[in-house]
Amino acid sequence: MPNYVNEAITDSVTQVNTKVIGDVPATAMGNLMMTTSQALGIAAQNLTTGQQQANVMWQAATVQGINALMNTGNAVTGTVSGQIIDRGDTRR
Repeated sequence: MPNYVNEAITDSVTQVNTKVIGDVPATAMGNLMMTTSQALGIAAQNLTTGQQQANVMWQAATVQGINALMNTGNAVTGTVSGQIIDRGDTRR
């Protein structure tokens, strides 16, 4: 009994194999681009979160500085303020 396969079947299998091999580079590039875009998106989210946390820290530091100024005596605040103003005045 001969091993005969219909030519239409072999042509069909050959065409499918050719298509799969032809699709591999495009699929690989698509996977690379998706992974890269996801990594860049996460990096942008991390930067935004870092900026928000830094702003909270800077605001807290400003509040602490203002509290420290408000809790000192008027004489000390006036003296320090006068010294700061004198340093900024270049006309003298």
